[in-house]
Amino acid sequence: MILSVKNIKKSYDDGGVKLEVLKGISFGVKKGSILTIKGPSGSGKSTLLSLLGTLDNPDSGDILINDINLNDCDDFSDIRNNHIGFIFQFHNLIPELNVVENISVPALISDKKVDQDFLDTLFKYFGLSNKKNSFPLDLSGGEKQRVSVMRAVINKPSIIIADEPTGNLDSNNATKLINLFKKLNKDFGLTFVIATHDTKVFNIGHQKMELSDGKLLNL
Repeated sequence: MILSVKNIKKSYDDGGVKLEVLKGISFGVKKGSILTIKGPSGSGKSTLLSLLGTLDNPDSGDILINDINLNDCDDFSDIRNNHIGFIFQFHNLIPELNVVENISVPALISDKKVDQDFLDTLFKYFGLSNKKNSFPLDLSGGEKQRVSVMRAVINKPSIIIADEPTGNLDSNNATKLINLFKKLNKDFGLTFVIATHDTKVFNIGHQKMELSDGKLLNL
């Protein structure tokens, strides 16, 4: 398993009341597969993805990425930069940087030299070769989201974590992004963990689960 989750629990203090969001969740994801997760708003999908992405810590339990137990890590920056790519509902591009610079940010943070051949391949693959020197304000919504996907894969991560990736797109661009995820999975063997309300996104999962009442159920 490229990702193994064992009995993780997470709760928050809500005005002096303990709110249990995740109640002992366990699952595994095979390399090169797509896991899609659905559930009502407030069910804890974003909380779960934050834990998987090392943006937050569980109260208890174990998360292993490529057999590295996150509980044994003192500094998550290496895990975050080299093993995980993030795609969010909002593209979060830096307006002062052009497209190439935005995509290169993860490589620069991890003190890596940008793989120019891979970068050129991505531009052709994503159909954005004519946008290299453009700035985010010059891009359409669909183009911005494609740039955010390129940024997520530039370091060739083990896992792509996507939180409502089509939530801010119209139907046409959402369909294009869904097809792109399927193509990236097929052509590059990328592993995806996607939380979504979008039925079309949910249906691309090789493994489909639902988060409800703090529990994750196989569908």
